[in-house]
Amino acid sequence: MTLVSVAAAAPFVALLGALINGVFGKRLREPLPSAIAATAVGTGFVLSLLAFFGLAALPERTARIPLWSYLQGGAFSLELGFVIDPLSVTLMLIITGVGLLIHVYSAGYMHHDPGYSRYFAGLNLFVAAMLILVMADSFFLMFLGWEGVGVCSYLLIGFWYAYKENADGARKAFIVNRVGDVGFLLGMFLTVRTFGTLDIAEVNAAAPLLAGSAVVTVLGLLYLLAACGKSAQLPLHTWLPDAMAGPTPVSALIHAATMVTAGVYLIARTAPLFASTPGASAAVAWVGALTALLAAFAALSQQDIKKILAYSTISQLGFMFAAVGVGAYWVGIFHVLTHAFFKALLFLGAGSVIHALGGEQDIRKMGGLGKHMKVTGTTSLIAVLAISGVPFLSGFFSKDAILAHVYTSELIGGYGPLALYGILLLTAVMTAFYMFRWYYRVFAGQERLTASARSHLHESPRVMSVPLIILAVLSVVSGYLGLPEFAFPNLISGWLETPTAATFRHPPLTTEWLLIGLSTTAALLGLGLGYLRYGRRRESTKTETPTETTTARAGVLGRASGSALGFDAAYQLLFVRSGERLAQGFRDVDEDVVESGLRGAVNADELGRSVAQVQSGFVRVYALLMLVGLAALVLVVALARVGA
Repeated sequence: MTLVSVAAAAPFVALLGALINGVFGKRLREPLPSAIAATAVGTGFVLSLLAFFGLAALPERTARIPLWSYLQGGAFSLELGFVIDPLSVTLMLIITGVGLLIHVYSAGYMHHDPGYSRYFAGLNLFVAAMLILVMADSFFLMFLGWEGVGVCSYLLIGFWYAYKENADGARKAFIVNRVGDVGFLLGMFLTVRTFGTLDIAEVNAAAPLLAGSAVVTVLGLLYLLAACGKSAQLPLHTWLPDAMAGPTPVSALIHAATMVTAGVYLIARTAPLFASTPGASAAVAWVGALTALLAAFAALSQQDIKKILAYSTISQLGFMFAAVGVGAYWVGIFHVLTHAFFKALLFLGAGSVIHALGGEQDIRKMGGLGKHMKVTGTTSLIAVLAISGVPFLSGFFSKDAILAHVYTSELIGGYGPLALYGILLLTAVMTAFYMFRWYYRVFAGQERLTASARSHLHESPRVMSVPLIILAVLSVVSGYLGLPEFAFPNLISGWLETPTAATFRHPPLTTEWLLIGLSTTAALLGLGLGYLRYGRRRESTKTETPTETTTARAGVLGRASGSALGFDAAYQLLFVRSGERLAQGFRDVDEDVVESGLRGAVNADELGRSVAQVQSGFVRVYALLMLVGLAALVLVVALARVGA
């Protein structure tokens, strides 16, 4: 058994942790369930590290681990197995590494919660499903992991199911993701019809032979629909903000660092397929760029500390889609890596604030927390600067690489690359602006705390603050894995060149430095505008009420931002309310037509009383009825013979 093959045990170890906590959790005393769950994920991280080092020693850097034969029918066969290569190992390290830190953090965040063991069972089950998704060697096995993380997302969003908004958010996430899953299922059916297999490697090898054909374009668009559902891209993005109803560590792990990047992973895993269809690739890039812009606009006026980060996540996923859409697959995965660190840090920082304020999430009732929560405030500031693209932090390197590859793209012709670049550059300015607002309204400025929140105020315990510090360090150093290629060795592009590297046409050196300068300017401009808008404004120490929102005073643009351009309202009108009206119509027909008609045809009360008279309990009555019945039967037989 090699170092690479032992990685196959990682999802099963996480599944074992979920099973122990799920079956025996109520009998285990805190903190044993969290220790079991963290040990399971930590073991998965060690196995992923072993696979990383073992893979680096293999010349082909790819290993197939067969599991079992699932289906055989005629010429079609479906063998289930895992593939261990640079792409899957990178995602495995993110899932288990960030997952381990969030499990540790959760031990403090969920302290004394009645569903303590159920929570950790759900987290372990999610990790198992996510590992299966990224390790799968076939579309079928990937789909099993795809559905598994969807179920876990539903369970964990609605973890506190006694609150209606949590249950509603869970249902919304589940239903919207099913729309994307239809695309995945149809894609698999068409894949079998076209290629005769669901093996991803075989499909990738055969796809270039059909380059430019209509069937490959349709396949790309179907898998794009699946990716849009899971990664909350237009038009299936509305579920993610409502998914913030669950515990904050769930938002950090599932809805920021791992599950929502599954769509990006699907496109990167099928890179040869998408590279063979410029139409579908262009659709991926445009969907990503427009989603990034829309979500950044929506984040400008949100007041919930987690919803701002939710829209930020949707926007950053748009950057990743734009990267893989123009063929820069390794760049998209590079941003997945850096984003996992600084966005998990932002969510955990928000969780630390919510924990400290007794559940308060409205940023209008915060302010000045940095001096009370130094660790949370400092680490959150590092994450804000990283996502804003400030030089020398991780987000700067990955976002700059996306902008450079979009600008020089040869996969999309005409003025497409320039237009995409302009949209993403504007989005980068907006990102820095709303993240400055998020930080300033929470950690700086005047205190606007309610008396109740002030009484809860405290820095988080070490079990929560240590993961924040580790993620802050990773938010700085991870960017140096992808230094600009024209001047430095780029470690991550070399690692991911098989199978996801894209051909990159370096522009002239002066142009490349100009692109770096524009990226830096975008970050500094956004932060500067944020400072002018919020940092220099004289604030009242009075706690704002919901009616005193900036959105209400901001006019049309402010209201449009606060409503996220009205997508939710439109979907409510088109799908939810129309469905409710249809159901009400069926109910009215059932009550007024069907039931009333039956009541008019048969009076059940009178029929029942008549039959009850027969059930007298006297044997002589029953004997008489038997005699009458026998006579009637003889009469019928006699008449039948006479007629014959």
